[in-house]
Amino acid sequence: MKIATWNVNSINVRMPQLLGWLKSADVDVVCFQETKTIDENFPAAVLKELGYDAVFMGQKSYNGVAIISKLPIEDVQKNFLDDNDESPKRLIAATIKGVRVVNTYIPNGTAIGTDKFAFKLDWLQRLRRLFDDACDVSKDVLLCGDFNVAPTELDVWSVPVWEGKLHFSRPERAAITYVKQWGFVDLYRQVNPDKREFSWWDYREGAWQKNHGLRIDHIVAARIRAAAHEQRVTEVVLRGQQDLSRVVVPRCKFLEQRSALS
Repeated sequence: MKIATWNVNSINVRMPQLLGWLKSADVDVVCFQETKTIDENFPAAVLKELGYDAVFMGQKSYNGVAIISKLPIEDVQKNFLDDNDESPKRLIAATIKGVRVVNTYIPNGTAIGTDKFAFKLDWLQRLRRLFDDACDVSKDVLLCGDFNVAPTELDVWSVPVWEGKLHFSRPERAAITYVKQWGFVDLYRQVNPDKREFSWWDYREGAWQKNHGLRIDHIVAARIRAAAHEQRVTEVVLRGQQDLSRVVVPRCKFLEQRSALS
């Protein structure tokens, strides 16, 4: 089973690129963040024509998450159980082929020391509690999405430049580490322990051309492990699109034979 995560930054705006990628990528499951559309306008019918069922939860202009799959989707959860209808649409989970897939758009935080930064740290605590309360570390559980955190020094293009800044501050890194300590393995780092690759570049100051990026989009898993030859950052087909800042799609392939899992 191949799973990808993509901060799509408005799914309806990106449909031409998305449809072209889906036709060529041979991916079973895609988790989207920042769909930025109300549910009535989500392009479920178009995706169905390509063989994908969809579950989604969105709002106008901001946030929004979705999972599309060629395989049956079961046991869907939208947002945290104690959220209300007015809560930002940032989490959707489902079980696909025995794997509990949790797709997140973790809050940006805006600026260190602000209420929005405190909200981000609290949201990460709530995410950890979700796994403590509702998941079993001995089962196949996958967490992915736009984490808005670069966890390690290898995940930023320059440590001196990013030290203490939003996305790489000590509180954020500690919070995402606490989530991962539930029992998760960073699948990219499992097979690329020393590689410096990124999933986000600022649209200003030629960051893409200079490769001044951050790795803030992640796939981590509890029991399942990536097949080493397939785990890689794959997509650069949107390069040169002036209105895009997120142009890389982390993708991984999972061993499907239960006896092969460790």
